[in-house]
Amino acid sequence: MTKSILKNLSQFNNDGAIFMGAQRSIDQCRVSLLGVPYDGTCCFRPGARFGPSAVREDSYGIETYCPQLNSDLENIKFADLGSLDVPFGDAKLTLDYVQEATEILLKNNLKPLIIGGEHSITSGIIKAIINNYPELIIIQLDAHADLRDEWLGSKFSHACTMKRCLEILPSKKIFQIGIRSGTKSEFFEMKNTKRLIPHTLGKNAKYLEKALKSFKGTPIYLTFDLDWFDPSIMPGTGTPEPGGYFWSDFASIIDVIKSHKIIGADVVELSPKLDNSGISSILAAKVVRSLIMLLDK
Repeated sequence: MTKSILKNLSQFNNDGAIFMGAQRSIDQCRVSLLGVPYDGTCCFRPGARFGPSAVREDSYGIETYCPQLNSDLENIKFADLGSLDVPFGDAKLTLDYVQEATEILLKNNLKPLIIGGEHSITSGIIKAIINNYPELIIIQLDAHADLRDEWLGSKFSHACTMKRCLEILPSKKIFQIGIRSGTKSEFFEMKNTKRLIPHTLGKNAKYLEKALKSFKGTPIYLTFDLDWFDPSIMPGTGTPEPGGYFWSDFASIIDVIKSHKIIGADVVELSPKLDNSGISSILAAKVVRSLIMLLDK
């Protein structure tokens, strides 16, 4: 990594909206939101850089209480530290910034909840987290495998993010749930390594539950590309993929992972300007609400 640029929390940009119920101070907080408004490697429809602000602004359209988790944001102290200013034209340097920002959160004993932006940012987060949690495993909810070694000449594309994570992840444990798009070689790799976890639409997450059975107490990071949802409820994403999932399917995932040790998460690939109805941003905000509650344990 290049010489450190970020030194402390004060360097984050906290202009604009704040997620509903959050505070700017980290006092008594265990969870912190941080936006990364970056979409420099988007290969179809750009706009994910507007995701963090849309999630914050539209969070006020949902309730603070979650009946599934029986939890209320009004009873949780969590911070929203704003967004990370990134060098838009430099993918590698952006990942360095993301790594440094995540390290700052961890040094302040905060569980990171990063709002993208595009999916390429995840490998920068993971590079920071494995210093604290070398036994970390990753759960990926995504329409796409993201296992390409390079895409359009870049190894730091959002199409390569899980490949980059695997290269640095000591455990080599990634569970990829509901992937429905990728190359033949990507699917061969996922199946051959038993990383591909099926999920039946509208059913409980029994395959994930089985896969995680021997990982009780192991730190888990959840990376959630919102194109995992079906385009009928998540049209505001850069690479929509038909045949996706619905809120009840996400709820079934939550029912499994709520009994595990979730130490960080990201929610990425919301492109709000592609959805004039605003439904996509509301859905993303509701996902973030659930993740705040899971992390605050």
